[in-house]
Amino acid sequence: MNTRVAIIGIIVEKKDSVNELNNLLSEYGDYIIGRMGIPYDKKNVNCITVVLDAENDIINTLCGKIGKIDGVTSKAAFSNV
Repeated sequence: MNTRVAIIGIIVEKKDSVNELNNLLSEYGDYIIGRMGIPYDKKNVNCITVVLDAENDIINTLCGKIGKIDGVTSKAAFSNV
């Protein structure tokens, strides 16, 4: 099993979507190294960073599922290791 460390950057614009996002992240909890969330009240958004160690397919699948949640956007950045 070849895994990589990756970061998924998430921006939540609709607070109603937070429960769905948290449920999804819980499903992938075995791969998550850590996460940090920062509310930005000035723009009424929440910024979340999730760090994972997983296979490419798992990271891409999670990022895609996050991006399909209404009011949520995500992008992944991969390490070379």
